[in-house]
Amino acid sequence: MRIYGNRLLKTLPGQNTRPTSARVREALFNIWQGTITGCSWLDICAGNGSMGAEALCRGATSVIAMEKNRKACQIIRHNWQQIATSEQTFRIIRGDVTVKLASLQGTQFDRIYFDPPYNSDLYEPVLNAIVSYELLATPGAMAVEHNPKIWQPQAIAGLTINRTKAYGNTALTFYHINN
Repeated sequence: MRIYGNRLLKTLPGQNTRPTSARVREALFNIWQGTITGCSWLDICAGNGSMGAEALCRGATSVIAMEKNRKACQIIRHNWQQIATSEQTFRIIRGDVTVKLASLQGTQFDRIYFDPPYNSDLYEPVLNAIVSYELLATPGAMAVEHNPKIWQPQAIAGLTINRTKAYGNTALTFYHINN
């Protein structure tokens, strides 16, 4: 897998993770163009860390990945060590995101990317936790990747849906904090 700057990333073999397609990744970074440099980024259900790696390449100051799979966390660490500069920080949190999000309370992120397994029950609990722990900065933005045939964006107290963009069987729904 290649990302911004033609950098090659390692991925897990098999179907343990579903990396975000190049088309969706490019679309997201085009939409958020001009807002990544200097931002703090949270990558929830990070897989191989391609979205966080892309954010690092585009100048994010700090990036945190949350991922349950131990081998995926090792790959994320390897990938990010190859990309991060001495001015950038990154951290990988391994475990169940519905439990581990509480450890971030008091930290706010300018950009949050959430890409759970499409058939999971994680969407609403994680979105509610993001609001409850005040993880999304104001102004900030969050993108949720999903299959529109499996999950439809929900109204969540404290969040406003900006828009949803479809890319074949993948959609991105964008949220921000209610003002």
